[in-house]
Amino acid sequence: MTTDALEGGFADPAMDSARAFRAVMTAMARPGTIHRLDGATPPAPLSPAAGAVLLTLCDADTPLHLAGATDCPAVRQWIAFHIGAPISGAADCTFALGRWEDLDHDRYPVGTPEYPDRSATLIVETDRLTAEGARLSGPGIRDTATLSLPESGLYSRNRTLFPLGLDLILTCGAQVAAVPRTTRVQFPATEDR
Repeated sequence: MTTDALEGGFADPAMDSARAFRAVMTAMARPGTIHRLDGATPPAPLSPAAGAVLLTLCDADTPLHLAGATDCPAVRQWIAFHIGAPISGAADCTFALGRWEDLDHDRYPVGTPEYPDRSATLIVETDRLTAEGARLSGPGIRDTATLSLPESGLYSRNRTLFPLGLDLILTCGAQVAAVPRTTRVQFPATEDR
């Protein structure tokens, strides 16, 4: 293990994880809102927000799938030291981390009718996170919200699976937003996705 893996965790774990948990839960409760989330300095290619999400939501009992460039020795060592989350395959994970294009959305658990909560949450690293683009509506949104999302059929598939489905946490630098499975997503000049 490199000495870099020993650094980059929360400076004040109790307070920093409480702040991060609140930011993530507020983002989930109010889809489309963007929140500041920092305090972690994980190794590249992870953003501070993605590192904070991992430090807050993952532990030794939450299997984590790493996709694309996030599956590298530096990230694996950092996760092993700070979190202890077991690295798993896509079909067995509780959380999956990667860029949109690296996450194979059809491979993750969506829960079962008896246990819809046994689904994966995708932590999606993005280049841009702004309040423009796709229109969001549904629980937690007064009328509509807008969020820069990649176009995908995942959103409409997710809606047809409800109460099963995937939840999304989007990270960019020190920002976080969320799109839970209950959110309806429409893109300009397109139908419901």
